[in-house]
Amino acid sequence: MGNQLGFELKKSNRFNDIDIIIPVPLHTKKQKERGYNQSEEIAKGITNHFDKDINTTSLIKTRYTKSQTKQNRFSRWTNVSENFSVINTNKIENKHILLVDDVITTGATLEACANELLKIPSVKISVATLAYAGD
Repeated sequence: MGNQLGFELKKSNRFNDIDIIIPVPLHTKKQKERGYNQSEEIAKGITNHFDKDINTTSLIKTRYTKSQTKQNRFSRWTNVSENFSVINTNKIENKHILLVDDVITTGATLEACANELLKIPSVKISVATLAYAGD
């Protein structure tokens, strides 16, 4: 599905100047439980159409949180706010970042990630997801 998303994104001029692809990170414990990060797998498919690196080290999830699937918008935001941190800032400074997630429900996770990334000088963020599942 990431390959198909990359194909569709490539049709738009909005993504031609991306510098780096960053999948929404999972907490290390959650990734170990699951065995993979679905956003990273989607990002890998996108790279079939963009000759850009995937950066999985600059944005990290700092807290292990429960699943958000049955939470309302406010609960989702409080569950993810301040859960992400940026390290290795020199790798993303002055970059156009394609932030990749699997599904947007309320946008809380992407907003929390973007808030951290935008603390870095001259960062531009675009978002790509496979689906929108509004409340």
